[in-house]
Amino acid sequence: MTTRPARTETPLASLATVARAAGVSVATVSRIVNGKRGRASPETVARVEQAVARLGYRPNPVGRALKQRASRVVALLAPNLDNPAMAAIAVSTEAALRDAGYVTILCDTHDRPELQDEYLAAMRSQFVAGYVMVSAVASRGLEATLRRGDPMVFVARRNPLGGGAFVGIDDRAAGAQAADHLLTCGVERPAVLMAAQNASSTGERAAGFLARLEQRGIAPQEVRRANAQGLNHIEIGYAAARALVAESGWPHGLFCVSDLIAYGAYRFAREAGIAVPGDCRMVGVDGNAINAWLAPWLTSIRIPYEAYGGHIVAQLGQLWGGGTGSHVHVGHGRIGDEPAPLP
Repeated sequence: MTTRPARTETPLASLATVARAAGVSVATVSRIVNGKRGRASPETVARVEQAVARLGYRPNPVGRALKQRASRVVALLAPNLDNPAMAAIAVSTEAALRDAGYVTILCDTHDRPELQDEYLAAMRSQFVAGYVMVSAVASRGLEATLRRGDPMVFVARRNPLGGGAFVGIDDRAAGAQAADHLLTCGVERPAVLMAAQNASSTGERAAGFLARLEQRGIAPQEVRRANAQGLNHIEIGYAAARALVAESGWPHGLFCVSDLIAYGAYRFAREAGIAVPGDCRMVGVDGNAINAWLAPWLTSIRIPYEAYGGHIVAQLGQLWGGGTGSHVHVGHGRIGDEPAPLP
């Protein structure tokens, strides 16, 4: 058995190497390789080009991006990527950014402001081109990033500090739609399950639900509601359903402000011997793809997360062009739309 010595790699030529070979300054080489030849004589340009070809010099795109802050990398910060809705937004956004020539760095903030700030600082050190903030929370780092004017698009949950570009559905309209559906199904007093830390998205869904019930003659104080602490919506749904039932029994209809909350409520219903939808109709929001497999009992308002990516990239384009961005409401599905068939 014979062995060969490890092959040593030829070091890459640098601007300084090319400058020495051509007898010019590093700044002159930098200008010429970047296409700025107006200040150099034809003879100097020829010497530099010959040295570049002879030495095999290649510009470093990463180094150039760091110096010019012309990065092709975008940071996507999202909480709880085990949530199918968060994962769907990430998939859509990554695909749209890739088609536009950008690379995505994905960071799971777990809905924790201190972790969100760690990622914002880390991504800034990488000179990312912009930030996609999915369900952001208020934090000092977020405030500082906005104050600097870094390109940032908020998704699903509006900017907790106010303003900014946004992509999401009309959450109040979705809540109103859930109320109409339950009333149409003959549920006279539907209830609602929420998270104690309701964000703009889930809070507005609940507000839209209550406002529509009031429009249709049911006073807000007559609507049963329950919430629970925590960040895991499945656990919140289970605990909130238990609290609601302990107070005054099972309702005939239940609006859950997310599909995951509905999953938790359903688990408690099964344990209590309550048939869904026979004894209690449940309406959620998200329209997760797994519903057709695991939750055929759930009526859900579908959010077209697959369309989010294109809107997000468009908003980033506005910000990169010096604009301020805008609020984009993506149309959500109607209750009664046929679900995607199982393969």
